[in-house]
Amino acid sequence: MAAVQRIDESWIREVDNAPYLRVVTSTPAPLRTGPSLAQRRARRARMLARRRRTVVALALIAGLAILAIPGHAFGGITGSGLPTDLANSADLASGMQYVVQPGDTLNSIARMVNPLDPSRARQGLVRELGSSAVVAGEHVLIP
Repeated sequence: MAAVQRIDESWIREVDNAPYLRVVTSTPAPLRTGPSLAQRRARRARMLARRRRTVVALALIAGLAILAIPGHAFGGITGSGLPTDLANSADLASGMQYVVQPGDTLNSIARMVNPLDPSRARQGLVRELGSSAVVAGEHVLIP
């Protein structure tokens, strides 16, 4: 970019009797200071890669934490010793409340809870009730 500058100096007029004109060049001021475009792009790429790694690591940690929690969705075992997929198909499941009917015994309730191994269910029921006898109308929390 160039500009013309008029200088009104008296000593120049005495020599030429005309105004003195001179071409002045200027370097334009940089529009942006700081790191170059390539440096900014490289920094942004590193930042995005770091974010991706962080998100993947958090997802893995969350997945492992969810899998570490025992639960019926992941093949856990109920309090009566029955795997949850079988317990869900049984008449009674862990955490249910059962009202004892006339004619029920601890063994018959244990068979409804765990048809494969009623002895483990019976032990859990005895622990829950505090005795080995049940009374009709009694509410029993299935372990």
